[in-house]
Amino acid sequence: MAKLQKTLRTCKKGHQYYKSTDCPTCPQCEQEKRPSEGFLSKLSSPARRALENTDINSLSKLATYTEKEILKLHGMGKASLPALKEALASKGLTFKP
Repeated sequence: MAKLQKTLRTCKKGHQYYKSTDCPTCPQCEQEKRPSEGFLSKLSSPARRALENTDINSLSKLATYTEKEILKLHGMGKASLPALKEALASKGLTFKP
């Protein structure tokens, strides 16, 4: 298997970083955007972005979706479900049946 070549990139804010894929996401910008509290803070960046891009920024909005619908979002994986279920349960909510 060939090793992918990393290229130096610069984001709009001027941060420089190396990437070996076409992904345009700046790691430093992502770290700055990461919430420090709330259910989104417990998720990986891809899972958090998947919810944010779907405008799911509250547990009440999350509760209007089924687990299957959430798992279909690009960036969301099964590993994120336990954290989401726990956050919902803490507020007396569940995924839509």
